Amino acid sequence: MTERILMLHKPKGYEVTRPKIAHAGKTVYLLLPSAFHKQGWVPVGRLDKDSTGLLLFVKEGPLVYRLQTPGHVEKTYEVWVKGHLGPGHLEKVLKGVESPLGLLKAKSIEVLGVMGPNTLVKVRLDEGKNRHIRRMFGGLKDLEHKRFFKTLDLTRVSIGPVQLDIEPGQKRFLTATETDSLLSGIPGKPQERPLGSR
Repeated sequence: MTERILMLHKPKGYEVTRPKIAHAGKTVYLLLPSAFHKQGWVPVGRLDKDSTGLLLFVKEGPLVYRLQTPGHVEKTYEVWVKGHLGPGHLEKVLKGVESPLGLLKAKSIEVLGVMGPNTLVKVRLDEGKNRHIRRMFGGLKDLEHKRFFKTLDLTRVSIGPVQLDIEPGQKRFLTATETDSLLSGIPGKPQERPLGSR
């Protein structure tokens, strides 16, 4: 066990932001020991309030940069989409969907199943813009129902080789093996240090 990277299973309804005195909403820091915020632990990347799943925390500045740099770490999501996605939609997701943030695309997408009017897909990204997946599917037209697709439920299930294996609201440190496996695939080997250290 190494206390270098913390895994949290973020539940729905929590914001990924640092706690503020005037902030009335629930933040992910409510799920961590109070000392973590004082010690400088910060989330790597984001999950919006309505999304769930794997969130990593670290307190080493350069390590945050390495983990968040686009193309360094692949992230995998399981997503329920309202509507039936056809081969043409999957092709567009791989090529890119126009959005106000520019072209949004996935590295890979796989249909896992269909239940009633909804489709479950596995999506892999090697970059992540604000509400990337929700905007991406929201830019695709469901011709069958003459409306745009809507993301109903989104869960991040892995970051690189690290798999989510704990229940919502639970947390644990990555093992030394998991940490080594994650970091070995990231370019650059700078000497990490806690945020704010000199």
